[in-house]
Amino acid sequence: MIAVAPLEQRESGVINQMFDRSAIPVLEQVVNFSQARHGVLAGNIANLDTPGYKTRDLSPEKFQESLRQAVDGRHARSSASRSAMLQGAELTVAGPPRADLDDFSGVRESIRSIEYHDRSDISLEQQIAEITKNQSQHNLAINLMSAQFRLLRAAISESPNV
Repeated sequence: MIAVAPLEQRESGVINQMFDRSAIPVLEQVVNFSQARHGVLAGNIANLDTPGYKTRDLSPEKFQESLRQAVDGRHARSSASRSAMLQGAELTVAGPPRADLDDFSGVRESIRSIEYHDRSDISLEQQIAEITKNQSQHNLAINLMSAQFRLLRAAISESPNV
């Protein structure tokens, strides 16, 4: 038995599926994380002269693990839905649920810096190095998103020159 969604839901479902099956949702989360991390790192630099200030950071490792789990879950849902469709199960046209990766609110205290005489642990050089790495990650994600959008535009217009 096949259940068919109303036309409006099918059209938005097809569009959502097209975007959800691309790398765009993952890249969007990378951009969001790098923007949030940039704010935390900039706050560290802003407090460079604050006595007793402890540097803070968002854990790239924790974010990457959350992202990996979300991508693995998305692949598992995609494989399960494909096999269910092949077995004649009920079909509904809707995109897979987006992974909630907004779990980078957990700002951690940095333990990599040496504590200075004013009890702060801010190293300007280290913070600038972290901002530079973060900016590179942000720029890479933006460039990959642009390439994905160009591919989608070419697929929609059926022209490779878009």
